[in-house]
Amino acid sequence: MRDTAGSALDGIRVCDLSGQLAGAGATRTLAAFGAEVIRVEDPVRKGRWDLLRGIHPFVDSRRGIELGGAFNNHNVDKLGVTINTRTDRGRALLADLIQASDVVTENFSAGVLESWGLGYRQLRELKPDIIYVSNCGFGHTGPYASYKTWGPIVQAVCGLTFSSGLPGQPLAGLGYSYMDHHGANLMTFAVLAALYHRGRTGEGQWIDMSCVEAGAALLGPAVLDWSVNSRPSRRDDKPDGNHNRSPLMVPHGIYPAAGDDEWVALACRTDADWIALAAEIGERWADEPAWSTVAGRLEGEPTLDERVAGWTGSQGKFDVQRRLLAAGVPCRAVQKPPERIDQDSATADWGLWPAVEHAEIGTVQVDGLPVHLSATDWRMERGAPLLGEHNGYVLGKILGLSAEQISQLEADDVI
Repeated sequence: MRDTAGSALDGIRVCDLSGQLAGAGATRTLAAFGAEVIRVEDPVRKGRWDLLRGIHPFVDSRRGIELGGAFNNHNVDKLGVTINTRTDRGRALLADLIQASDVVTENFSAGVLESWGLGYRQLRELKPDIIYVSNCGFGHTGPYASYKTWGPIVQAVCGLTFSSGLPGQPLAGLGYSYMDHHGANLMTFAVLAALYHRGRTGEGQWIDMSCVEAGAALLGPAVLDWSVNSRPSRRDDKPDGNHNRSPLMVPHGIYPAAGDDEWVALACRTDADWIALAAEIGERWADEPAWSTVAGRLEGEPTLDERVAGWTGSQGKFDVQRRLLAAGVPCRAVQKPPERIDQDSATADWGLWPAVEHAEIGTVQVDGLPVHLSATDWRMERGAPLLGEHNGYVLGKILGLSAEQISQLEADDVI
């Protein structure tokens, strides 16, 4: 097992029943800062509690339940144990592990742990100061508590999807399960707050989370605009996400560059920025008096966007970036993953994609954390656990079972 002495969360043990992104993403952060996170999985369903196990991306032509890149990414530096909770002995083992832990985490639908006889009341009986996190789509209260959901559905229900899209087009949504990541970040914060509270008072607590409410909390300006002004987020005069009205900036957006699916972002904050951009464009149309003020540029924005796009589209995106940055105009090329991860020098300087060693995949890069602590920084070294990879350590060293007992549990399909 890795040495976590001196880490920020050294000595904290997490019994982790969570999965996918919202739960596993939070516990990976705790593990990165030194917590001992024990990832509990189902031996009968071969890890299919977590739908990310065994799915793309893959590093090569190999396929299998242990080789999924997404699962590896979200479970680095965790220990892996298998427990069949359908059996009485399995539930007893899980109860023993909970007693030996500081935090229990899950992101099942509401009521699943209750159905196992392990709701918060029973968890407190096992360990009075336990911190329990339930991170589901709608939380455990309210009319939607019994509903099941997924990231894109959460975004639709909370209102984020309504606020995303282009004028005159169907709602675009956010594509990837953004709310899973946001929910994971809030879950991490909540666990740390509960640990701090327990350190002061000795009291554990239940953290009841709702990803829908987490998303709704991001909509403050839109909710205020509706509540005070009765203006919906999507309306005829509402700009799409490329344009900016508060503060007013024109031109402002994502423009094509030379090549297939190549783009560049730029923003003119002031008239001075426009003058600098016009000088770089160097074409007669850019000197038209109508463009000299932000009001004039706003009035002719569709035409201006078309002409700016014609200029950027004739050049490579990094050429546009270089020229406009030198002129003092905010601009960056829209980078694709290989460009950002493998070719941008800031990647190595920051260390945002560290390499970890996975038992079967080999050496592979994973997402790091976008923070650095000067005294107790995060570390990621070991890839995600194989199914039951650490059964011997967890059941033997932590729970005190003998090798013979562990072998019998395996023979009985308990682990």
